[in-house]
Amino acid sequence: MIVNGFAALEQHSKLTPFAYNLETLGPEEVEIKVFYCGLCHSDLSMINNDWGMTQYPFVPGHEIVGEVIATGSAVKNVKVGDKVGLGWQSKSCMSCNQCMDGHHHLCGQGEATIVGRNGGFADKVRSHWSWAIPLPNAIDMSKAGPLLCGGITVFSPIILAGVKPTDTVGVIGIGGLGHLAIKFLKHWGCHVIAFSSNPNKKDHILKMGASKVINSTRPEELESINGKLNFILNTANVKLDWNSYLTALAPKGKFHTVGAVLEPMEISAFSLILGEKTIGGSPIGSPAIIKTMLDFCVRHTIYPEVEEFPMEKVNDAIEHLETGKARFRIVLKN
Repeated sequence: MIVNGFAALEQHSKLTPFAYNLETLGPEEVEIKVFYCGLCHSDLSMINNDWGMTQYPFVPGHEIVGEVIATGSAVKNVKVGDKVGLGWQSKSCMSCNQCMDGHHHLCGQGEATIVGRNGGFADKVRSHWSWAIPLPNAIDMSKAGPLLCGGITVFSPIILAGVKPTDTVGVIGIGGLGHLAIKFLKHWGCHVIAFSSNPNKKDHILKMGASKVINSTRPEELESINGKLNFILNTANVKLDWNSYLTALAPKGKFHTVGAVLEPMEISAFSLILGEKTIGGSPIGSPAIIKTMLDFCVRHTIYPEVEEFPMEKVNDAIEHLETGKARFRIVLKN
């Protein structure tokens, strides 16, 4: 089976057309014809080997929507012709304690869609059947791809932290992840405060559902909400004044990060102790939570704001993202 895709041949290189062979389909594997694939910052990190685990040639792409065109003999839950989505994870062992407890995304033997294998910047991709998530009939496939990674990354913390509709919450970093977090939390029923360092985004952020926008570069604005937030979700991947945000939490408040901050987070113990506050983090979510999120999105018409590029213009799309021009997610169309 020949697959045609786009690959980085070395670190920091542009993507070039790349054809490769797939082995015989495994008994629990599905083969997916790729209709759309989102472009995520994680793809850029992998192209550039920022995390030290990229194998070249490297085909990115892990926000995939398409159609099942072949199934192995032991596949469950999906069939040929089904429309499905595939995100960051493509396999879990289905037998460890984490899998048996429903936390497949925490499987120690799990396989990521673009780590050690080829991803969705191609005409076909494969995965274990459990991670080929059936799409709701009414979903807009052209906008659904980023939900499979960016979406679940910010939806899962809402479940993990037990966020209530009566809560006042904050979102740090209003980009590809943060703008989806605002939409989810708004429809969850929360009073949403957005933290942004770009005042030019204020009107747009309010239109997306935020109740208030705090300029995170102005200490007096941060101080104005001290002790008022039940939950803060950080989507930024840069070093911040963490203690200022912990001070903004109400007693028993929860600070949750999904931003992959590479530097150590310097936090005062008393910022946690005196208010019984907690800090957490998470990757994506289980297949069941992803399905719940997709149903929630269809119910409330929640989609990322996307810019669409044809797959063959992938390098233009990457440059658009790298230069900070994306508003707010990019989708490649086959």
